[in-house]
Amino acid sequence: MIDEATIERVLSAGMSRGADFAEVFVEDKRSSSALLDDGKVEELTSGRDRGAGIRVVVGDSTGFAHTSDLTEAGLLAAAEAAAAASREGSGTTRVVDLDRVVAPSPNAVLVQPADVAKARKVELLLQADESARAAGGAITQVSARYADSTRRILVANSDGVLAGDDQVKTLFSVSCVASGDAGMQTGRESVGRTVGFELFDEYDVADLAARAAGRALTKLAARPAPSGEMTVVIGPGGGGVMFHEACGHGLEADLVNKGASVFAGRVGEQVASPLVTLVDDGTMGGEWGCFAIDDEGRPAQRNVLIQDGVLVDYMWDALRARAEGRASSGNGRRQSYQHLPMVRMTNTYLLGGTSTPDEIVADTPSGVYISHLGGGQVNTATGDFVFGMTEAYLIEDGRITEPLREGNLIGNGPAVLSAIDAVGNDFAMGSPGTCGKDGQGVPVGDGVPTLRAHGLTIGGTAG
Repeated sequence: MIDEATIERVLSAGMSRGADFAEVFVEDKRSSSALLDDGKVEELTSGRDRGAGIRVVVGDSTGFAHTSDLTEAGLLAAAEAAAAASREGSGTTRVVDLDRVVAPSPNAVLVQPADVAKARKVELLLQADESARAAGGAITQVSARYADSTRRILVANSDGVLAGDDQVKTLFSVSCVASGDAGMQTGRESVGRTVGFELFDEYDVADLAARAAGRALTKLAARPAPSGEMTVVIGPGGGGVMFHEACGHGLEADLVNKGASVFAGRVGEQVASPLVTLVDDGTMGGEWGCFAIDDEGRPAQRNVLIQDGVLVDYMWDALRARAEGRASSGNGRRQSYQHLPMVRMTNTYLLGGTSTPDEIVADTPSGVYISHLGGGQVNTATGDFVFGMTEAYLIEDGRITEPLREGNLIGNGPAVLSAIDAVGNDFAMGSPGTCGKDGQGVPVGDGVPTLRAHGLTIGGTAG
């Protein structure tokens, strides 16, 4: 994207005021999307965003500038602005020798989405709409969305790192509304992978739409969710977001260093049930949060955070790792070239156990079975969380029985980790997600097997 000689001169300009570290991040991102709503294609868009962000670090101070001008003059101006923002000082020159980092791609792209006609993408939306409406006359609204992106990045820094990556992502989602005597109920299904258009060789959009419609129809006959403290069984895949929010953020080194994490200073301690092993893995081929290198040029890694209930490490970006005299864990991520990198999760998941899901449910006299959790909120300093239950059922006498209307799941991250007493052998990744933090969003994945925890609070409307 930019020749090495130019990058070296830009890094030297960034270091010219006596900086400790300088970095150039270049991004070229192309994207397209199509939206169908109520049987009509409402949007058909494409775009391109291209530019560079330059970071200069002096002690605890960071200067950052970004530009869409990728000429040498534009890059040098941004480097000088970042250097000035980090510290004023006398000019010095440092020559930077770049050494290319070679990191294996976690997946191969077979069909570039840009090579597929827009008419074919619209055809998928129409198929989804037809399938959802065929599920029953109570389906009154259907919306479907297709999106793809191709992101090329180049990262170079004053430590001599030079690395690049091409990241292709393809996404499809369907949302349905069913109307009946109980009012309106919703159902949603989505699939997203870090692959090309071959995604649709593996997933049938008609099946996705039928499942979304079925979920909405099932909830028409649902009873109000109960309220109070009870045993909860969380199904495979759909509950991963709870561990992402309630535990994962608290294991990010920047929040730990700020004292904003309930897990601060607890490495080596038992923080969870011995059944819990929590992993963050950017190398998972094809998953939504995978990549070859992070946004600081470090190869993606598989990082075990909690091993058999013991906290073994946090997630690290290069800046925090540098301050601690250790290596980055490959978790430095940013939304775009206009943003500074920070510690972020990739694909965060709980390893499977030995119990079958049927055994776990049969061994639960009463409680709530949650198939899918929706959005939520968490206080990383305390671990307290609230999540919406988008699909849940009652457990009675060891059997899953009636569907429940949407309610809330309320608890505390560390308490839930310790309260897990059964983990299934049916691990699955959940739906693709976008993780928000400090105003930035990045693609992430999460997953769990079936698991059971006692003492969580259900916030329902049943009397």
